[in-house]
Amino acid sequence: MRAPILTTKRARAGRQKMTLPEVLLWNDLRRGRLGGLRFRRQHPVGPYILDFYLPSHCLAIEVDGRIHEHPDQAGHDLHRDNWLAEQGIRVMRFAARHVLNDEARDGILAAILEVAKGQEG
Repeated sequence: MRAPILTTKRARAGRQKMTLPEVLLWNDLRRGRLGGLRFRRQHPVGPYILDFYLPSHCLAIEVDGRIHEHPDQAGHDLHRDNWLAEQGIRVMRFAARHVLNDEARDGILAAILEVAKGQEG
């Protein structure tokens, strides 16, 4: 699905303004720590921008800051995740505070790899 031009522009700008947890996770994802899986960052899909996307597995990875704990945002996230599921995209969400912790981030990477392997042919 092609994203609207404005969403694509926002995604490009977002690549320059990633949060520290996003940068840390991106560094791990792009260095091939997950068996050579090729992720994209700030990837536009329809009206949304995914923090990270694994197109070969239709898998989105989202790093959620504290704003996602707010009830209004939780409702928006649910709507967004449901829309993405309708497009065939599975979403995994991780709290930014966990991504900041090296040990927890190792567990996050293991969880992503496990889900990706489970989605293979």
